[in-house]
Formats: sequence, structure tokens, C-alpha cells
Amino acid sequence: VVLEVASKQSVPKFKMAYLQLSKQAREMGVIARPAMLYKKIVREMPRILMIYDIDMPLKDVRGAIRTKFYEQKDIKDARVVEMLVEKGYMSLETTMLQHKQKAHLMHFLEGYTVPMEAERKRLDPDASIDDQFARN
Repeated sequence: VVLEVASKQSVPKFKMAYLQLSKQAREMGVIARPAMLYKKIVREMPRILMIYDIDMPLKDVRGAIRTKFYEQKDIKDARVVEMLVEKGYMSLETTMLQHKQKAHLMHFLEGYTVPMEAERKRLDPDASIDDQFARN
């Protein structure tokens, strides 16, 4: 009897937060259209740069994303394209939900060579007040 009572107790279920971006794209019928994914990523990039505190111009970020898309331009198989687009939506979703670290995004945007982003914010000991405000 004790075993039955223990098995009937409800265990609270925890649901992971998700945006369902790939599911929405599939339902809209745009899962095989990389241009829609590109537009969605570019639209969300200012927010992502702010969330992860990435000190990189938006123009450079767009260029890096465009380069990643152009690397896959020769793929003609519809199933592969659909898989890559869905993977892109999932990656965007995990990025927006902050499941990635800043280093993951920097590797995606700049590769292995990451310059010191704080270098431009360093001041000389004899820096003027104008230099202090200009560094941001």
C-alpha cells in the first residue's frame, strides 16, 4: 500500500523555456527558405549583442553571418537545406535564451582569433576627461 501511495504522488514537471522558432518556421512553410532565417537572425542581432555584451559593430556581425550563409550556397539538396535551416533556427533560439556563452558567439563571429575587446577601453594614466568619455 505504501508503494501505491508513493507512485500516485504527482511529481512537479519542469518545462524548459523555448521559443519554438523552428516549429513556427515549419508551420509557416518557410523552413526551406534560408533568406527568412537570415532576416530573422539579422533582426535579432542587436538584442543578442546587448545580452552577451559583445563589443563588435553590427556591420561586422552582419558580414560574419552573411559569410556563414555564403559558405553553404552550393548545397542544392532540399533535405540538407531544410536541415541546415532548422539547425540555424535552433541555434538562434539557444542563443536568445542565453544557453550559450559569450565565447561560443565570439568563435562563431570571429573564429579562433579573438582580439582583446577591452583594449579600446583602456586608458593611459594621463588620459583626459574627454578620452574617458570617448572610450565607450
